[in-house]
Amino acid sequence: MAATKNAPAAYQARLRTQYNNEIAKSLKGDLSLANAHQVPRLEKIVLNVGLGRAKDDKRIMEVATNTLVKITGQTPIQTTARLSIAGFKLREGNKIGLKVTLRGDRMYEFMDRLVNIVLPRLRDFHGVSAKAFDKNGNYSLGMTDQSVFPELTFEETTTPHGLQVNFVIKSEGPAHSRALLEKFGMPFEKENK
Repeated sequence: MAATKNAPAAYQARLRTQYNNEIAKSLKGDLSLANAHQVPRLEKIVLNVGLGRAKDDKRIMEVATNTLVKITGQTPIQTTARLSIAGFKLREGNKIGLKVTLRGDRMYEFMDRLVNIVLPRLRDFHGVSAKAFDKNGNYSLGMTDQSVFPELTFEETTTPHGLQVNFVIKSEGPAHSRALLEKFGMPFEKENK
């Protein structure tokens, strides 16, 4: 069957469209890159929740699973302990956390909500740390409480837990990754001189 002329365009996240149309060209010029394939780009976002205390209380795992489903739109996978550590009363194979990997439009939608809605809602927020880049240019952001996400109701935030957000960025280093995140609107803290 032939495609019609007036068929609606496929959905694309606002931030992805902005990256393709404006940000990539701007970064290529700002960073003096010779090739369009050198421009830094966001490959995936990985959310982790460590729940070491879940071995004692199974309800915590359910609460954290519900949180990740609501804020990402994907079902998380459970992570298990690889080693037995007597000091932590941990046995190999215990379920100790959850993880979700976002790619494509879901990744850009989450990034958009994080930068424009979640981070401005944090109390006493002065910007995210500029020191959380690894040598490859990936960025990590930790949150102590899930209650700042607007998708969650008050009842769903009565059992607090933190989460780690890792931005996997294909770039030539931390400076290029920071330039990309700044273009996306990530509010880095001001450096005191």
